[in-house]
Amino acid sequence: MKRIVSNIQNLGFTIMNETVEGSKQKSAGIVIDQTLVNGESQGVSVRLINGKQRSAAVKLDRAALGDLQEALNEVLAKEDA
Repeated sequence: MKRIVSNIQNLGFTIMNETVEGSKQKSAGIVIDQTLVNGESQGVSVRLINGKQRSAAVKLDRAALGDLQEALNEVLAKEDA
């Protein structure tokens, strides 16, 4: 008999726009989820939030996550300028 014990963790980030008092704009943002099994990533998914609705999860591989990081760095550099 072989006994297997898995240490499963779910790491999640919810990033939302700031709410503006008196604005009729719905809350919006993204959710990034990562599943870790025994310390190793099993995948990352992203969902969009629009009001109370969430989109279907989109799985991103390591290359896509690197591209996302590069795109965010470029966008943030322009925002700071």
